[in-house]
Amino acid sequence: MSDTPGKQQNTAAFYGQAVASFAVAMAATAIGIYQLSADAWVRGFLAVAVLYLVTSAFTLAKVIRDRQEGAAAPTYTPFEKH
Repeated sequence: MSDTPGKQQNTAAFYGQAVASFAVAMAATAIGIYQLSADAWVRGFLAVAVLYLVTSAFTLAKVIRDRQEGAAAPTYTPFEKH
């Protein structure tokens, strides 16, 4: 671990790769569901399931990040000597 205080920033290339990867995965899944030879209600169910999976994954990632940031933050007591 680094002893450097401050918030770690991702590079623009890493951010772009993550966004592009997410877009390709969502597009491929949407095309796959659209091309599936099944009834419309089956394709609709799969589409809703994918959207629910994506939103719950974002929520889980946020909760994990918040927990890690909360654990890393030093606690402050008003009578602590500096």
